[in-house]
Amino acid sequence: MAPSPRSSARLEDRDRSRDLSSLRAILPFIKPYKLQIAGASLALIVASGTVLALGNGLRFLVDKGFADGDGGLLDQALFVLFGFTILMALASYSRFYLVSWIGERVVADIRRALYAHIIRLDPGFFEVTRTGEVLSRLTTDTSLLQVVIGSSVSIALRNILMFVGGLAMLAITSPKLTALVLLVVPLVVVPIIFYGRKVRRLSRDSQDRIADVSAFSEESINALRTVQAYTHEEIESNRFNGYVEGAFKTSISRISARALLTAVVIIMVFGAVGVILWIGGHDVLNGTISAGELSAFVFYAVVVAGSVGAISEVIGDLQRAAGAAERLIALLQTQPAIAAPVNTVAMPDHHQGNVRFENVTFHYPARPDRSALTGFSLDVRAGETVALVGPSGAGKTTVFQLLLRFYDPAAGTISLDGVEIRQADPIAVRERLGLVAQDPVIFAANAWENIRYGRPDASDIDVRAAADAAYASEFLDRLPDGFNTFLGEKGVRLSGGQRQRIAIARAILRNPSVLLLDEATSALDAESEQVVQKALETIMKSRTTLVIAHRLSTVLHADRIAVIDDGQLIAIGSHHELLETSPLYARLAKLQFERDAA
Repeated sequence: MAPSPRSSARLEDRDRSRDLSSLRAILPFIKPYKLQIAGASLALIVASGTVLALGNGLRFLVDKGFADGDGGLLDQALFVLFGFTILMALASYSRFYLVSWIGERVVADIRRALYAHIIRLDPGFFEVTRTGEVLSRLTTDTSLLQVVIGSSVSIALRNILMFVGGLAMLAITSPKLTALVLLVVPLVVVPIIFYGRKVRRLSRDSQDRIADVSAFSEESINALRTVQAYTHEEIESNRFNGYVEGAFKTSISRISARALLTAVVIIMVFGAVGVILWIGGHDVLNGTISAGELSAFVFYAVVVAGSVGAISEVIGDLQRAAGAAERLIALLQTQPAIAAPVNTVAMPDHHQGNVRFENVTFHYPARPDRSALTGFSLDVRAGETVALVGPSGAGKTTVFQLLLRFYDPAAGTISLDGVEIRQADPIAVRERLGLVAQDPVIFAANAWENIRYGRPDASDIDVRAAADAAYASEFLDRLPDGFNTFLGEKGVRLSGGQRQRIAIARAILRNPSVLLLDEATSALDAESEQVVQKALETIMKSRTTLVIAHRLSTVLHADRIAVIDDGQLIAIGSHHELLETSPLYARLAKLQFERDAA
């Protein structure tokens, strides 16, 4: 169950940007909230301005209050300080609330857009991409963006304002000392740029390793019964530990690089502050500047140093978010192979159910070197029941996959009611089809919701009528809460036959013009098969039906039987005709009936 090296090819084989420019891709999600951004920006400016104003107040207090011994001035300074503190608190509250709101709102919008995009991607995409990796992008990567949009960007902007404002106040206070400060800036910026790139690369690698953990755990948990049946608990745990340790080591490398970046910046910045303070102290002793000016200068120098240190911290978050944004945009830019054409042909209003395959050739994306169907042609008339038989891997299920337009053929055409399905909207095509699979999907919900999945706008009366027709009401009414009973994850509280009858009720409610039965009874015991067969007979009446079955006894009454082998239609006719004309069908029938007799 280890992830395949090629499993992420469609997402990973993309050029990656080398800076924070990938974060610009999320701007369209931020633009709708200009009013909130304006409010947060105003609060940010006010909060930063009050901090910078304290430096001038400190200079005035030292030079006038302390030097002149004016107690009244100290009293006034206290009230002014309280006023500035309240203003700063209100501005900080507004900034924090608005920025956090924007972060949560934008990430919610991104998640909605991602899910809406993912749910429309063709099945071929998931042949070469791990589901767990996609889920990691939907959850972990978007959470990273939430941290950045709702916190880190605000911190970065505030400290940039503090840095610029602090430098301006430094220049006003003492140009000489400011020139010394500016000499330090390149020494700080260089390690930020160098280590920032390293942190970003490691952040992207860390997210990839987390995606590996998510993909493996999702796959193994979904296969829990198989894992336990083959007593692989210890083996799978060890393999999972390997993925976790890989993610841990990559994260530690990232943390180490980020911690080193922070330490270097602190040493450079505060070391420079100490030197400047020493020089400034001598200027006070020489009478070049006043004690208040030096106090203000030290205050602004600390503000500048603190802002540079904070920016170096935030850059790590921005680098991680840039990596996450790359991954999200790569997913959003992945175009589904199956989509409605520009000039869509409308399906006819009258649903007949004519199906036609004409010289169809098809290769699965994961197996491009092997043809699943070759020159396949089949014409199914409205209301006719046609059974598809043949050995495993012959191409029977592929016929259904193509008719549902999960894939498009490499050559040939497929038509429904006279319209080539590639020229129609896939949704309009699928609305006319009803699928009952061998292993039907039961959602973690009650019976009402599971059956209503066939037609979301159906009333409770319609749902119950479908359940009655599928012989599902008899066991649903016996459940503790009847139709309201929670059916469990994947319907684990139901038997195989019961799950099939739920799926049949869903198809009955959908009322399709073409019914697709994919080995709907092959996994059932004889008693369950008999009940399910009754339900199938109900839904098959006066409806075009394509049936895949390994049990030939279930297709004896089909209007025609199509024999498929190695992706080709090799014979078609009734049961008795094929016994005479098709050696493959005769052999399959002989094996089947001998097995049934035994």
